[in-house]
Amino acid sequence: MADATEPTQTPATIPPEGGDAPKEPSKSELKKRAKEAEKAKKAAEKAAKQAELEAQKAAAEVDFATELYGKLPLNQSQSRPRRTHTQIATLTPEMDGTPVLIRARVQTSRMQGSKMVFFNLRQRTESVQALLIVAPGKVSKQMAKWAGGLSMESIVLVEGTVKKAPEIIKNATIGNVEIHISQIHLVSGIEGVLPFNVEDATRPDAEIEANEEVQFKRVLLDTRLNNRVIDLRTQTNQAVFKLQHAIGGLFREYLEGQGFTEIHSPKLQAAATESGASVFKVNYFKGNAFLAQSPQLAKQMAIAADFERVYEIGPVFRAEDSNTHRHMTEFIGLDLEMAIEEHYHEVMELLDGLFLHMFRSLRQKYSREIEAVRRQFPADEFKWRDGPEGTLKLSFREAVDLLVEDGVPREKLDDIDTENEKRLGRLVRAKYDTDYFIIDKFPMALRPFYTMPDPEDPTLSNSYDFFMRGEEILSGAQRVHDPTLLAEGMRAKGIDPASMSSYLDAFKMGCPPHGGGGIGLERVLMLFLKLNNIRRASLFPRDPKRLEP
Repeated sequence: MADATEPTQTPATIPPEGGDAPKEPSKSELKKRAKEAEKAKKAAEKAAKQAELEAQKAAAEVDFATELYGKLPLNQSQSRPRRTHTQIATLTPEMDGTPVLIRARVQTSRMQGSKMVFFNLRQRTESVQALLIVAPGKVSKQMAKWAGGLSMESIVLVEGTVKKAPEIIKNATIGNVEIHISQIHLVSGIEGVLPFNVEDATRPDAEIEANEEVQFKRVLLDTRLNNRVIDLRTQTNQAVFKLQHAIGGLFREYLEGQGFTEIHSPKLQAAATESGASVFKVNYFKGNAFLAQSPQLAKQMAIAADFERVYEIGPVFRAEDSNTHRHMTEFIGLDLEMAIEEHYHEVMELLDGLFLHMFRSLRQKYSREIEAVRRQFPADEFKWRDGPEGTLKLSFREAVDLLVEDGVPREKLDDIDTENEKRLGRLVRAKYDTDYFIIDKFPMALRPFYTMPDPEDPTLSNSYDFFMRGEEILSGAQRVHDPTLLAEGMRAKGIDPASMSSYLDAFKMGCPPHGGGGIGLERVLMLFLKLNNIRRASLFPRDPKRLEP
């Protein structure tokens, strides 16, 4: 047993039995071991970093914004939360920071990278830019990707905040603000392929022609009419039909202010009102009926019934085999009839007052819609004389003399045809600086049987036409209220009075002197805006080649 004071040997220093003492590691060995340790450390750090990235990626794949976008369930009126919707037309810079809820169509969309989507949202005639920007906890990348894939013309429900635009946005009608989107849901998507792009359908011809290298698509009128629902979505057409609505409303407003009563006449009649050549014959039980060319007979009978002053807004049917820029087989007639006290010019002057009221009101109240149409259909501003001199009035003979002075042979002017009407319009514009004028005292041979002859010259009539840009938009006259003279007029035009006995009988019961006129709504609209084709002024036009849509 060793002494307690004897030093103890560690195992490392106890030499193995029968062997030599261990050697110290060499420098190269130590260096190798250090390198291996460093390599292991780096591998561990890389593995930790990769694990962190995988964890981040897994977290990113969890879409935190699933409730903020997507297709809405079919609206079956299952709830009514009464949330307030904002109209694009009401947006202003003063609303900066205001939250809004907007339902609109996607006119255009554009993704910028993977984190931003630009939209042009449209409601009727107005549009606004909207932005969707990826932000942590607010807008996910998945949300941006889905929104960027929405089809043009989809209807979306957008929640967002109004922001004052840093500069005017030129491709939106409301260019001084934009919407920063926080939620976007699909209300109604697109099935199939759009026949054309609404943006292409809104583009002016001049822009297409001036940018041939861009190769903009030109949408032809037939293509538009064949796909009228899409075409009517353009901001131009939204404005056109707002103006059509305005003309009808102004017609009604003015006449009601003049003591007129609105009537509704039948469109099925037992006989043609003017001649059998331009009416539609339809089967009527065991016989035949005719679609009304105008409410002419009913208007006059209402005067005989002491209504004194009546008007109607309704469809008119003309079986004319024409395919011109200004004719249709069905159009909307604005008709009026009134008793006169002394002279048929009372009617002519009231009609003149009506048109001036329309023109002034359109310019004053609907300038924004007119400007929207002008962007696609540039035109000279419609002119009329609004001073003390009043509306230009020419006799038929004076109108013929103007054309003769311009080189038209007098023998070709028994009637003023469409070509010479336009020529006359140009002459009047150049000489009198007006697009609106009246021609009075037409030849009796050119007017229907119920027109009152001139008392001094039976070859002339107490009748008038009104013109816009050299095209007729109203035809009217004093009517024959004497039954004997009326029957003579019928026979002179080849009409058997017995075939219209109920109409003729109305005058045998006593009828005051009266007159009136008929206006084509679509033609007034076409000429005021200079649309160049009446089909552009008709919601779903009807002509010899078109019965649908």
